[in-house]
Amino acid sequence: MGSLPTNNLESISLCSQNPLDPDEFRRQGHMIIDFLADYYKNVEKYPVRSQVEPGYLKKRLPESAPYNPESIETILEDVTNDIIPGLTHWQSPNYFAYFPSSGSIAGFLGEMLSTGFNVVGFNWMSSPAATELESIVMNWLGQMLTLPKSFLFSSDGSSGGGGVLQGTTCEAILCTLTAARDKMLNKIGRENINKLVVYASDQTHCALQKAAQIAGINPKNVRAIKTSKATNFGLSPNSLQSAILADIESGLVPLFLCATVGTTSSTAVDPIGPLCAVAKLYGIWVHIDAAYAGSACICPEFRHFIDGVEDADSFSLNAHKWFFTTLDCCCLWVKDSDSLVKALSTSPEYLKNKATESKQVIDYKDWQIALSRRFRSMKLWLVLRSYGVANLRTFLRSHVKMAKHFQGLIGMDNRFEIVVPRTFAMVCFRLKPTAIFKQKIVDNDYIEDQTNEVNAKLLESVNASGKIYMTHAVVGGVYMIRFAVGATLTEERHVTGAWKVVQEHTDGILGSLGGKATVHDIVD
Repeated sequence: MGSLPTNNLESISLCSQNPLDPDEFRRQGHMIIDFLADYYKNVEKYPVRSQVEPGYLKKRLPESAPYNPESIETILEDVTNDIIPGLTHWQSPNYFAYFPSSGSIAGFLGEMLSTGFNVVGFNWMSSPAATELESIVMNWLGQMLTLPKSFLFSSDGSSGGGGVLQGTTCEAILCTLTAARDKMLNKIGRENINKLVVYASDQTHCALQKAAQIAGINPKNVRAIKTSKATNFGLSPNSLQSAILADIESGLVPLFLCATVGTTSSTAVDPIGPLCAVAKLYGIWVHIDAAYAGSACICPEFRHFIDGVEDADSFSLNAHKWFFTTLDCCCLWVKDSDSLVKALSTSPEYLKNKATESKQVIDYKDWQIALSRRFRSMKLWLVLRSYGVANLRTFLRSHVKMAKHFQGLIGMDNRFEIVVPRTFAMVCFRLKPTAIFKQKIVDNDYIEDQTNEVNAKLLESVNASGKIYMTHAVVGGVYMIRFAVGATLTEERHVTGAWKVVQEHTDGILGSLGGKATVHDIVD
């Protein structure tokens, strides 16, 4: 693979075809589809978590790019031999880590269409279909979630709201935080930016902290309000109000609340309605981050988790997590799109046009950080049309059912316990202290530290096997293993098989401790 530069002109092999030659595109395209189809047919056979060591690829690839062209056949051979071993297979049916990045035929083909057209849809004029399809599919999905009409585009212009496709939740939070910041600073003066305060629970995704940094919020003014097991690690409205009052008394200005539906650590749900009621007393912008769990809310039995959303200012979910739409595709709805536009718009001479000046079109460049933007709505459109609401609900429910099945298996083994209640399709569990310790220990801190350590060893042992892949979180000082169902290819047999792997490695870990850990007596 690869070739060194040469000065011999006769040896130079030039591409005989245009880089977009339709016939060659067809030939190579068929090869790629066949390659990926075979990959998915065999993905279950690969170690789920990559087994390579850091720097492995540098040892396999040349130090410089090839001087002469190489065939697609040669390149695909190297993908098989060099790239696939370095992949963690997120689409494997035995992938239960982080949150899912679920795919589908419709999602992949929509991505192909988007990439194939390769339009840069920064404003309506640059590709009217890209803008108009996006506004339509965002209304479709908003209706599936029964979002209030104030979040949707209205044909008569009576609503100032609407939806936009961002890349990730990080972008969605940054955009809404920036809009809230500018709206507030226009009232109190831009020189008072260091007085602005942002609120969230201590379970909120680190995307909020990053957004606050970028938006210029004083790091000391980002409040991660403590949660507890008593509220299943959801944010308490009383705790929020206490934090707000303390800040006001100190001369600070409450600005932004990020409430979460389905936290990363444990899928905890913040009580949206009560939190909005508190926030609105102080003019705080409320953003609802439902990156993972929002997809489930198209099912009537889960919709209540976003009750109160009508009082929020913005709402987002990641269709690329649990909605069968390939990365990246974050759906963001806002009530007041003017706030986004005022904070994020630019209007250089070279982008001026009659359509924009008519104010009858949307220029999505003013709803996001970057100018350029991809045709993301194409893949979401294909997913919605190819499967329909009924099938999408069925897919989501099947994952929840499999998570319940895994929970039931845990319940039949008294060595394990569920750490936090299962809400959606993720189960958080651990090996219990009583399974580890032979003797009675009175030092609870010691017990928890050692229990955490053994569970960490168990998880690493399981993941190193390559048979399944899970990740962990720590809530309330407790190390727990997260089992997230959501890969599209996962079936109940994979869940049952995963539990057997966990039990086998548990037997090995406890066996190495002599059945149960032997420790010295600890006295008060």
